[in-house]
Amino acid sequence: MPTPTGSAGSPVFIPPTHARYGVVAFAVTLAVIQYIDRVAISQAAPFISADLKLTPSQMGWVFSAFTLAYALFEIPGGYLGDRIGPRKVLLRIVVWWSVFTAFTGMIWSWGSLIATRFLFGAGEAGCFPNLTKAFNRWLPPAERSRAQGIMWMSARWGGAVTPILVFYCLQFMTWRTAFLLFGVLGIIWAIAFFRWYRDDPRQHKDVNEAEAALLPVEVANASGHVNVPWSKMLRSRTVWCLGGQYAALSYVWYFFVTWFPTYLLKDRGFDVKQSAWLACTPLLLGGFGALTAGWITPWLSQQLGSTKRARRGLGMFGLLAGAVLLVLSTTIKNPYLAVGVIALVSFCNDLTLPGAWTACMDVGGRYVGTLGGAMNMMGNIGGFCSPLVIGYIVEKTNNWTLTFYLAAAVYGVGAVFWLLMDPVTPLEEQVKD
Repeated sequence: MPTPTGSAGSPVFIPPTHARYGVVAFAVTLAVIQYIDRVAISQAAPFISADLKLTPSQMGWVFSAFTLAYALFEIPGGYLGDRIGPRKVLLRIVVWWSVFTAFTGMIWSWGSLIATRFLFGAGEAGCFPNLTKAFNRWLPPAERSRAQGIMWMSARWGGAVTPILVFYCLQFMTWRTAFLLFGVLGIIWAIAFFRWYRDDPRQHKDVNEAEAALLPVEVANASGHVNVPWSKMLRSRTVWCLGGQYAALSYVWYFFVTWFPTYLLKDRGFDVKQSAWLACTPLLLGGFGALTAGWITPWLSQQLGSTKRARRGLGMFGLLAGAVLLVLSTTIKNPYLAVGVIALVSFCNDLTLPGAWTACMDVGGRYVGTLGGAMNMMGNIGGFCSPLVIGYIVEKTNNWTLTFYLAAAVYGVGAVFWLLMDPVTPLEEQVKD
């Protein structure tokens, strides 16, 4: 393209376009939809259990069926993003999970519910690794941490409004119809995204030369074979530590999107409407935690003179503070105050998210989809265990306090993983051949 010139023949400055913010907007919207589809079942659980006559441990298996599939298909979903690009992968997986969101409203037995939620989880796997891959291609490094913070804030807030959304939907329709309605949202998003997005931002009609100059150079593997360094990943302490800390935070976080509404009803004595409103508070504060971390990490890196120290410190602080608050909540008699303290646990939990996913971008580089999938897979193994462990403990002992002490211990282990990792240095430099 010729350079425009002014009347005196001097180059005319053309400011960069802002098409890259469209990627952030699509990521935010999908994060909200994904969490609505995922969290809806926790608020509908009492109605589903009553209709199908399910025990707490059976409902625990329903929750965990999703998480198991979500974990198993994370690496394949992330790898496909590295190989054929996020555009094709996100179209496929969003349509897939939207169909099985709708199918959740058609189940007839415990077995059919488990199968449907497993297939739903297989679809949602790969969502965040591929959104992170898109960020890696479309955003300059200086904008990535804040974009992750905004995306995870939106995800949590999508989950936060879901209990209220489901409650009011159930005033006008059955839980079965509500799931059919939620399934439509993802189909609309998938069509709009596929029409707008390009894996190589330089091929997008709205990206001018000035904006293209701001973007990362690596766009070579928009499609084609990708030689993922599996051996280096398996030998990397950072890769295992990223997965370990994510397993710890996911173990605790899955309590908020599975058993928390039931805890409010059974242990704290709230009614269904109160439970719906209060169930949103952990995810609401979690969103603030992700946003806070995304914005303060660049500042904290400058103050400490090290991005590594900033990410490590914020990750360790978040999990250790969450552990203290979990134990504290068990000593509080006032139910509203206890819910407030538990909501602060979620705030601390999500202080770790932007740092963890930005670490995948820095460490993984061109393999960010695969590394993000690996981290999310290990994280969701922790999430798979959580509903099962909580369900069995509550069924056998009717003791919620014990589950909180166990969760606090898991947080402590996660903080150790943050201490041991290098969340900045690329994988090739950390592990030599």
